Parts: sequence; structure tokens; C-alpha cells
Amino acid sequence: QVQLVESGGGLVQPGGSLRLSCAASGSIFAIYGMGWYRQAPGKQRELVAAITSSGSTNYADSVKGRFTISRDNAKNTVYLQMNSLKPEDTAVYYCKATIRVTTGSVSEYWGQGTQVTVSS
Repeated sequence: QVQLVESGGGLVQPGGSLRLSCAASGSIFAIYGMGWYRQAPGKQRELVAAITSSGSTNYADSVKGRFTISRDNAKNTVYLQMNSLKPEDTAVYYCKATIRVTTGSVSEYWGQGTQVTVSS
């Protein structure tokens, strides 16, 4: 089985920074695309940033220039560095990964979510 475990959320003042981490573990053969999504109360889950296995990235327009996604393939971990945070960034942040397990099947896996609150 595969697990994605997120960490790094919390309460931060506007203009502050946070770094989220998401580590994958289990019967992993290969990890393909990884990404961060967020869901605010009453809103649909939306893509924040994504990164391919080769390191290509894309971002939601609302976070371009403020957030940076990266990954450490040796640690099966994806990161989201969030700078210049705004109250509208408040949401539960989820990581997602497309993973081939050792039995050969490929599936998408989600983390449990971590709360990010931006407030003074």
C-alpha cells in the first residue's frame, strides 16, 4: 500500500511564509506527477501547483511568483514553499501523486490534508 503524509501547515500572518512537505511511502516502484491542491470552505478543490518527474512545473495564476513547488525524488517527497501569504490562501492543502506500485498498477493517491490559515 501507499501513504502520502503531509506536514507543515499552520497559522501565519499575512505576508508570512510556510513550507509544506508531503512524503510518500509504501510499495512504490515509481512516482510520476506530484501536485498540491487546496480547498477552502464552500469552494471546490483547486490545483495550486504541479511538478512532473523531470521537474517541469505549473502554477495556478493566483500563486505565481509567490509559491514554489519542488521535489526530492530520493526521498519521495514534494514540497510547497509559500511566500507572501494572503488571507485568501487559507484552505486545507492536499498533495496528490501518481504512483506505480511494485505490483505494476498505477493510481492516484491523496494525502490527508493540512490546514493553512492566514490571518492577523
